[in-house]
Amino acid sequence: MEMWLSEGQIQDAVMTYKVKETLVTKKTPYQELAIVDTYALGRMLVLDGIVQTSIEDEYVYHEMITHIPLFTHPNPKKVLVVGGGDGGTIREVLKHPSVEKAVLCEIDEVVIEECKKYLPEISHALDDKKCEIFIGDGIKYVHEHKNEFDVVIVDSTDPFGAAEGLFGGSFYKEISQCLTEDGILIAQTESPFYLPEVVQRVYRDAKEVFPVTKLFMAGIPTYPSGFWSFTVGSKKYDPEIAEIENKYDIPDLKYYNKRLHKACFVLPEFVEKLTK
Repeated sequence: MEMWLSEGQIQDAVMTYKVKETLVTKKTPYQELAIVDTYALGRMLVLDGIVQTSIEDEYVYHEMITHIPLFTHPNPKKVLVVGGGDGGTIREVLKHPSVEKAVLCEIDEVVIEECKKYLPEISHALDDKKCEIFIGDGIKYVHEHKNEFDVVIVDSTDPFGAAEGLFGGSFYKEISQCLTEDGILIAQTESPFYLPEVVQRVYRDAKEVFPVTKLFMAGIPTYPSGFWSFTVGSKKYDPEIAEIENKYDIPDLKYYNKRLHKACFVLPEFVEKLTK
């Protein structure tokens, strides 16, 4: 019998994957978790029926949400990742030699546990001595840590349910206070094709808080439309004109490079209009 996983996050559109095997399903205190092995994209983490990451294309998301802000900041030493229990963002953060400490704030401990078991390629850096794991509410954690982090990465699920509070102006104001005087925020901000109103709202909220606000795009096959946005809010440094050419190189990257760092801020016209 053939098994198929259908993700219906977007109204009137469904993405479907042929499944080899279901590795684990669990109801956590916060969500329904599954990890499945698919023919097209390998093992996938699925939360509340929505694909979060896959072995075959995770590098796009994790490299872009990490290396854009960390190369933009001249000397990032302390980084906070809100969400991201799969560990992929922490893995990329710790590739930067200046980083002395990376804190993962994840509300659902089960996500971390199961990703360590079934997605070790993504999660292995969670055991690094530079990584500190805090299980709890990201909003509360940010509120309680002022002027502490050089970069804050909001690696959240979609803006529904437990993650809804991680999108919006009040949270970005808290993040601004959590950042050092030249700190940088980055957040994944959904599909401009299917959810333009979310992209526009988040961009405007960030722009009200940060002197430099920029939107950029990346191609991620498992996410609806395959065309995904990220929003950068910076107190000082403009990621589009940052002097990164002479900085250190990170070997074995699959998506990010220094040419792409600048190019990804060139937006299609329909996306550009969302920032006006």
